Amino acid sequence: MLANIITISFWASMALMLLGFVQRARLWSNGRPQRIALGKLFTIPKRYFVDLHHVVAREPFIARTHVAVAGGAILALLVIGINYGLALYSPVLDRVLLGASCLMLAGAAMVAWRRRAPPARLSRGPWMRLPFTLAAFALGAGLAAWYAPQGAQAPALLAIALLALGAAELALGIGMGGPMKHAVAGLLNLAFHPRQQRFEGRRSTDLRPLNLEGGDYGVTKPADFAWNRLLQFDACVQCGKCEAACPALAAGQPLNPKKLIQDMVVGLSGKTDAGYAGTPYPGKPVGEHGGAPDQPIFQGLLDPETVWSCTTCRACVQECPMLIEHVDAVVDMRRALTLVDGAVPGKGAQALENLRHTQTVGGFPRAVRYHWAIDLDVPVLVPGARTDYLLVAGEGAFDMRYQRALRALVKVLKHAKVDFAVLGEAELDSGDLARRLGDEAGFQKLAQGNIATLSKLQFKHIVTPDPHVFHCMKNEYPALGGRYDVLHHSGLIARLFKEGRIRLKGEALAAPLTYHDPCYLGRYNGELEAPREVLAALGIGVREMERSREKGRCCGGGGGAPFTDIPGKTRIPDIRIVDARTIGAEVVAVACPNCTAMLEGVVGPRPEVMELAELVVQRLGD
Repeated sequence: MLANIITISFWASMALMLLGFVQRARLWSNGRPQRIALGKLFTIPKRYFVDLHHVVAREPFIARTHVAVAGGAILALLVIGINYGLALYSPVLDRVLLGASCLMLAGAAMVAWRRRAPPARLSRGPWMRLPFTLAAFALGAGLAAWYAPQGAQAPALLAIALLALGAAELALGIGMGGPMKHAVAGLLNLAFHPRQQRFEGRRSTDLRPLNLEGGDYGVTKPADFAWNRLLQFDACVQCGKCEAACPALAAGQPLNPKKLIQDMVVGLSGKTDAGYAGTPYPGKPVGEHGGAPDQPIFQGLLDPETVWSCTTCRACVQECPMLIEHVDAVVDMRRALTLVDGAVPGKGAQALENLRHTQTVGGFPRAVRYHWAIDLDVPVLVPGARTDYLLVAGEGAFDMRYQRALRALVKVLKHAKVDFAVLGEAELDSGDLARRLGDEAGFQKLAQGNIATLSKLQFKHIVTPDPHVFHCMKNEYPALGGRYDVLHHSGLIARLFKEGRIRLKGEALAAPLTYHDPCYLGRYNGELEAPREVLAALGIGVREMERSREKGRCCGGGGGAPFTDIPGKTRIPDIRIVDARTIGAEVVAVACPNCTAMLEGVVGPRPEVMELAELVVQRLGD
């Protein structure tokens, strides 16, 4: 009797789940076409157990919880499907089901323990019932496995009721947008992820080029996202790890990456955000926004200042256990605001205009870019000449403070007898700011201009002290035909130390020092060791801040944030300086012009900010 009811219930649940999946898939299909081979479905096991769990394992308790809940649930469903769905009714498989149920029940208990006093980043609402529905399914499956062979009636009714309650969470949740929709969407996201390179051992942080001639101007409505991006939004488990890492939210600006993704889910589903039970955007009440796949995102679903608050630091992406690409979504929406509406806040519009007319952010004549080196006898590379290293200074060359760092770098290169030259007046802005502010047309024009110039010159490597230039030329120029061997200056200096080409004199810096990881060098490009190797070669010990390396806190200088200047309760660089002061640092070493400007702009007592090359030049020998 019980076995037969379980068989009928299993197939009824499968039918409901399939119906819900079809309903959800119709919503995803509102997005733009994106071709990904169905064969990618076979990559799910590897990507689940290796790539996804690599991120989940950063929090060991949650990793163990996930193994118990998901492992127990998958095994239980497989056994029920085989033993009861196929009407085998094997006592041996019942014992396997009992073991799977116990594992899942232990996991549900761990979820309940976690939810007894949940951290602020975790969403409440429907997510608070999850431990109980998971436990109900596990207990029901266990009772069924124990009593089905015995034919006991009373426990059978309880088992059926508990199984039905637990199965409803999954079967109905997918179609109705409940918490368990992430189970299916999350697995499919692994197969159809927008950045397939993430699973191929390649770092993937470059932005998608727009086909401007084909009328692609970014995202104005949810349906403008590719279908697999809409699928990815549904994979969010609202764990809030992204919001805990977000520098804009910490500063009280109107951005929460978790809420942003949930707003995209709202737009996908044609609902309002009234059911959202997590941290809101600072200063913006929940329940006042809604949308639909074909309705404009702004002002109904989002306010523009939400996407303009983002520093594009990728801390949210770094922390997301579901491998969601928040920054890609932000930039795609910015592109529409800039290219279609021409609505760039603050000084961003003036910066873009300067880039169009002078190819510099500040509107300076390009001829003065290298005036800081007028007494250093720096050669300018011209067609027909050759050099080993082409030094690209970037926009920091126009900043009087950062010119000191550039002069220090030149002195280090000359000391090590490095064969190098600069572009001089021919150097255009890399296009980083234009691209992050959504001006894809401006970026492509600047990049193509630089690529055309570089194609006429003979050099082996490009070296730059600017991580934003480094990232653009290394990772984003290739899509436009510019492929170069690009180094950040920290990597080159570290190499020169290893080759014994830098001679030091004097004593090592005695003041306590910490190193601030630039987002576009560390998180974007994985260069974490070279700056520390340089400091070690100088005999300087590094006091690491609580958030360092891949988890380093943003300085607030990326993504055009200093130009859009969305107000908050505090400034992002102020928070970073507090991090440095907390560990007693008297010096903050930096390796980026943006970081230098942002951290030196902090008002009040603060550690001294010194660029990496400045620390080296202080100790150069004869």
